[in-house]
Amino acid sequence: MALHAIVRVSRVGMIMADDRPPRTPSQDQKDHRAALLIIDMVNCFDFAEAEILKPKAASAAQAICRLKESVAQQRWPVIYANDNFGEWHSERARLVDRALEQENPVTALLKPGDDDFFIIKPQFSGFYATNLPVLLPKLGVSRLILTGIATDICVLFTAADAHMRDYALWIPEDAVAAESDERSHWALDIMARSMGAETSPTTKLTPDQWLTGLAD
Repeated sequence: MALHAIVRVSRVGMIMADDRPPRTPSQDQKDHRAALLIIDMVNCFDFAEAEILKPKAASAAQAICRLKESVAQQRWPVIYANDNFGEWHSERARLVDRALEQENPVTALLKPGDDDFFIIKPQFSGFYATNLPVLLPKLGVSRLILTGIATDICVLFTAADAHMRDYALWIPEDAVAAESDERSHWALDIMARSMGAETSPTTKLTPDQWLTGLAD
């Protein structure tokens, strides 16, 4: 059973048939675009210590929302990489509906749009046992903006896998969150020092400025 299917939603909100592929080029592209990766923000927050993480995730969601608007203006891809939270038969719509069964400002603010990609991941990294390594080259992506939760777990593991694949990284410190601020800062320091990641917040850096800096 493929646990890593990419699921799309039509403009009328209905799940597309499994045999309808995402709108991606048939060949790898060479555009060197950036993509926004949103990690585990479709979330029920029903785990231990969730009450500690929820307000921090809500703050990060505001920054991610601003990034989504900027990325949309550039026509760059937005990709959700989300845990299945133990629902091994699950899909995008079911995960979103479950997360919104109760008041949930994080998922409500960042509910995936019709043109967003959605990848279900079985482990911490967005690259592990998913279609992400195939999807990114087809979209012409060589630079990733990583956001979401938790900074010291899924964001860190995804960043490490991205770094090993030579993706340039921006991990805005105000667009990620963890239960422990100390561990969040520790993880950001590792990603900056060991992976060459940019970690400036969205209040001090825009996607355009980041890409311009990479080109200099």
